[in-house]
Amino acid sequence: MDQVKIGAFLKQLRNEKGLSQEKLAEVFGVSSRSVSRWENGRTMPDISIIIELADYYNIDIRELLNGERKSEDMNKDMKETLTMVADYTDKQKKQAILRGMILFGSEMLCCGYTVAILLLMSGGTKLPMWMIAVPLLLMVVFSFMLVMNAKEHIRRLQQGESKEYK
Repeated sequence: MDQVKIGAFLKQLRNEKGLSQEKLAEVFGVSSRSVSRWENGRTMPDISIIIELADYYNIDIRELLNGERKSEDMNKDMKETLTMVADYTDKQKKQAILRGMILFGSEMLCCGYTVAILLLMSGGTKLPMWMIAVPLLLMVVFSFMLVMNAKEHIRRLQQGESKEYK
């Protein structure tokens, strides 16, 4: 914590409000000498006064203790965080699409296999029942998985949207 920086920031805030040290001292029930010491970085206000000062100047306590308004670094950090979240969401979306494509392709293979088996059977070829049942069962399983994949993706999108509006 840089007391000199905080003091300069307190002076800047006071000047922005157009107040003298004496007037600010009256507002907070302290001496003008105390205000001068804060602004010169020789002493720090009591914690209760720091909270009141932050409220009075309509700033965050962290800004007051940092001795500056939210900086470009903070905005840059926020932008980096949002970019990382967007990249993660994009990755999840791509994974859901890939899973959907794999499931749909598998379902189509099972469907093609079943049609081929049925064509063979219509030509008089005798095949065991499992050769028909397994691909049909796999088609049902892949269809179910495809629907669940889509529902999960939609649920994640809806949760993301509802969090944005809170």
